[in-house]
Amino acid sequence: MEIWAILMFVVLLPALLLGYPVAFTLGAIAILFGTFTVGVEIFALLPYRIFGIMTNFTLLAVPLFIFMGIILDKSKVAEELLESLTKILGRSPGGLAIAVILVGAMLAASTGVVGATVVTLGVIALPTMLKHKYDASLACGAVAASGTLGQVIPPSIVAILLADIMGVPVGRMFMATLIPGLFLIGAYILYIRYLSHRNPQLAPPFETIAPPNLAALSKAILPPIALIFAVLGSIFVGIASPTEAAAVGASGALVLAIMRNRLSLSSLRESAIQATKLTSMVFMILIGATAFGLVFKALGGDKLVATFFSSMGVGATGFILISMAIIFVLGFFLDFIEICFIVVPIFEPVARQLGLDPLWFAILIAMNLQTSFLTPPFGFSLFYLKAVAPKQVRASHIYNGVIPFILIQLVALTLIAAFPNTVTWLPDLMDRYNGLL
Repeated sequence: MEIWAILMFVVLLPALLLGYPVAFTLGAIAILFGTFTVGVEIFALLPYRIFGIMTNFTLLAVPLFIFMGIILDKSKVAEELLESLTKILGRSPGGLAIAVILVGAMLAASTGVVGATVVTLGVIALPTMLKHKYDASLACGAVAASGTLGQVIPPSIVAILLADIMGVPVGRMFMATLIPGLFLIGAYILYIRYLSHRNPQLAPPFETIAPPNLAALSKAILPPIALIFAVLGSIFVGIASPTEAAAVGASGALVLAIMRNRLSLSSLRESAIQATKLTSMVFMILIGATAFGLVFKALGGDKLVATFFSSMGVGATGFILISMAIIFVLGFFLDFIEICFIVVPIFEPVARQLGLDPLWFAILIAMNLQTSFLTPPFGFSLFYLKAVAPKQVRASHIYNGVIPFILIQLVALTLIAAFPNTVTWLPDLMDRYNGLL
């Protein structure tokens, strides 16, 4: 029976690479293999599993955070933030690129939606950087890397999904991603600062720039920061659950859009439709992955994986190295949602059997999945950026630009693997503060 479990993956990966819809491919393979190996009765419990997914209170945060991100995108928050930070930082070499990193971080902390951040920064920042003689590769790398910060910095959609799969509280997951996310921001800024000071021609300072206006800066910067503190602060101090905080964030985004006179019935309707489409895609993949996992486990696939690792005698360290390598390579070809729902449920019981901290292991996966947005040839951030980049930007510029940022992410992943306390320290501290430890 285990041979059939292996054949499921042998059929699945080529089908996904050929471009068939993920959700329906997963479901179709599950029905085909389940029916011909065990029988149709294997799916008797599937409706109950689907009902459990659709009534999962934690996963309710996904559509709310997606809606929040779309509203913030339509209210032009990113444009005002970038314009204000450029006036502060643009006089020094690499200042605009650093402003792009900071705006990407703030958008990530406000929305957690990678695609919207990359497209927004690609439209408003990349042409400006090229106009001021920035090196095309550095400009593309900064935009793409800053956009992917939404994978790690809370509220991250991937963190919510991983928390549900790994059985970890979402609040602890958000707190655990904070230090790795801040480390990445700092490492990106240091790299840009070093590069621009070594060769100012790569990222020249602005020769003429209007001095910053304090009132305008406050109007552009303070409301998004207040929204970030309202969402994350309410989770961290135990006032609200992540799902309730997502509702606060969505409401706060609507308030910001109203304050800027950029909310109408038509834009609200478009935002709701777009959020519904994205949410439906995520949940359809989740349902297909549930059917796939049901058949895979019934055929003994999970036991086969556990036996494989135990027979190799590699231990916990070897398992981490092998699992991270597999996820990294799959990130070249598959979306993070597909990896979350197909691969992670296979590794999760093995990690628990080896005594690994599920929170720490989940953060390692999240950091690894972040690289999947940047790794050629199928990194989604690369596609998003190429779609909106000016005509003079070639694919080689984008690929060359992201390589240093991928290396920085791998260094961060290595440090987190070597020092687990960087992940667990803040969640444990907040639990003690809230009287949970």
